[in-house]
Amino acid sequence: MTQVERAGLEALKRAVGRRHADRISYLYRDRVQPTIEAITYNASTAGRRSRRRLQRLRDQYRGQRCFIIGNGPSLNDMDLSPLRNEVTFGLNRGYLLADRIGAPTTFLVAVNRYVVEQFSSDLLGSGSTTFVSWRSRRYLPSGSDVIFVRRSRLFTFSPNPATHGAWEGATVTYVAMQLAFHLGFSIVVLIGVDHSFASKGPANKLVTATTEDLNHFDPGYFGPGVEWQLPDLEVSEAAYRIARQQFASAGRTILDATVRGQLAVFPKVEFEDLMRFPTHQAR
Repeated sequence: MTQVERAGLEALKRAVGRRHADRISYLYRDRVQPTIEAITYNASTAGRRSRRRLQRLRDQYRGQRCFIIGNGPSLNDMDLSPLRNEVTFGLNRGYLLADRIGAPTTFLVAVNRYVVEQFSSDLLGSGSTTFVSWRSRRYLPSGSDVIFVRRSRLFTFSPNPATHGAWEGATVTYVAMQLAFHLGFSIVVLIGVDHSFASKGPANKLVTATTEDLNHFDPGYFGPGVEWQLPDLEVSEAAYRIARQQFASAGRTILDATVRGQLAVFPKVEFEDLMRFPTHQAR
């Protein structure tokens, strides 16, 4: 929720009361916003181009495994070099891991407007196939080589973001899960999804960093002067449970190899054990 939307919600609460305001806000986010995005996405040259690119990617990795790399500080306790030969999803400023991996991540996903606004040039220079939220398109130069993903309804899992969009689930990780499903991966492995933050405060609150970043793998990730939103762990965990169910119903799985991760939704595995098996044996 943007600052303008948040201010509007507070004004609505004063006018009609909290209960009615929350109901109206939910309907707006669940129906109005996705509908508007669908219309503008399908009417735009950039949107239609992104939809076609997404459609071409569907099931291109059927039966393979991939790694979704979160941005938690636990990554500092891992040797990421084996991932150079794997299919990987980086998230937001995950391009900062390229030196540790030995190559850019295969894909990069950024859906938070403040990340896109402040680090657009870095995203475009990442060397990865990059997915960006449709609503953040204004922060990128026209004609940028990215694939835009529009929003879908709340508390949904989209097996085909090309036609249905993708709910963000309060975390870019959830969007990456939907893209991984769309691309056909049968095994998705999470690393660096610590599901815990040193910074505390109201979910989604916009803050400006004043010190080195303790919440991510790099102290400069959201360093002094950078605006970022505090996490909503409750909603993101609800989203993860939806993803677990959707993958399971399709005979696929999400595994969690995060070091000392606090997320208790997916089966836990050891990263080193997975690396003993070549990618083609992970079907």
